Amino acid sequence: MKTATFRAEVAQQIERIGQAEIVVGIPSYNNARTIGHVVRAVQGGLAKYFPEHKAVIVNSDGGSIDGTSDVVHNASFENFNAIFLRHRVSPITKIVFPYMGIPGKGSAFHSIFEIAGLLNAKACVVVDSDLRSITPEWIELLVAPVLNGGYDYVSPLYHRHKFDGTITNSIVYPLTRALYGRRVRQPIGGDFGFSGSLARFYLGKDVWQTDVARFGIDVWMTTTAIANGFKVTQSFLGAKIHDAKDPGADLSSMLYQVVSATFELMETYHDVWMPIRGSEPVPAFGFEYTVGLEPVNVNTARMLIIFREGLRNLGEIWLNILGTGDFCEVERLGTLTDEEFHFPIGLWTRIIYDYALAFHKRALPIEHLIKSMTPLYVGKTASFILQAKDMGQQEADAEIEKLCMEFESRKDYLATSWK
Repeated sequence: MKTATFRAEVAQQIERIGQAEIVVGIPSYNNARTIGHVVRAVQGGLAKYFPEHKAVIVNSDGGSIDGTSDVVHNASFENFNAIFLRHRVSPITKIVFPYMGIPGKGSAFHSIFEIAGLLNAKACVVVDSDLRSITPEWIELLVAPVLNGGYDYVSPLYHRHKFDGTITNSIVYPLTRALYGRRVRQPIGGDFGFSGSLARFYLGKDVWQTDVARFGIDVWMTTTAIANGFKVTQSFLGAKIHDAKDPGADLSSMLYQVVSATFELMETYHDVWMPIRGSEPVPAFGFEYTVGLEPVNVNTARMLIIFREGLRNLGEIWLNILGTGDFCEVERLGTLTDEEFHFPIGLWTRIIYDYALAFHKRALPIEHLIKSMTPLYVGKTASFILQAKDMGQQEADAEIEKLCMEFESRKDYLATSWK
């Protein structure tokens, strides 16, 4: 296990605290505008739902220069009457420090895991620092399944706009569901609960000097928990409102980060996923309700230009990865007008599996390989947006379910070709 080196004052603070039952980690980097709300919601949740449990809030910061750490120090939830609570039995301590190691969310998490281990925490939570929709109830929903239900990992279940989270909807959810046989809807959600024993298990993994420390930590946490037999559940948190990105914008870096981590995990756990067929639901906590969602603006015309430019510039690479038959199908898509454009889900499934196989065989340098997928992903996303623009949320979700079933039904192709 690689041990992080904390500054003397942080180490002394941890020693003074001794132990805590609950640790809530908030990784940050220049989030002064939003993190105060997140800290107050966490304090309110701990006060209302876990008043007798010793709790620590850990802000693991990546070197912010906008005063993020000051906001965390000064943020306080003072109006306990507003949540029908007169006082808190056990005080909440804050630990605020800049993490050390490779810059990235994974390094921030590593420090949080280590503090949880040093404090012998029973339950841990990590939440994003840019959330505008977090409420005190999130803390109950992420902690209680661990403390009271015996679960090791609590994945978030959100309602998101049908055009938000397109990398999750078109790649990560269908692929991880088909691989590992569990329907964890938001494997890269960003807000998780987990047991102290799972935090210690994570710390023991030799990944903290790799890309997991820079990015890919969310899907790594989810997959590692499932593949190693930890008890997994989900909690419905309502809406995830944050700074959503236009799916038509340059997402090649994000796509590379998430997909490379997912493919690398396929290498690590191939003995686990190879024999699995089909999938089963994962139990969920929380009262599911309809929420108002912020619109996500998209420019499908620009997205289809990116797809057609990719066909012109990357055709030879795509031919080598996809083979003649599927490449001809992709070429045919390039001849369609914007109004006619439709990306078949069977073709998309085979493309993702062929890219996973190319990654497995190291057919190209990894970054070059996965970034060559970007125009295909943008084309598939444009197709979904055009198809779903007049659909309600349930109809759009049904289309994602069809894609998941396609991934499951074609898994034999992946498994046979992998060997």
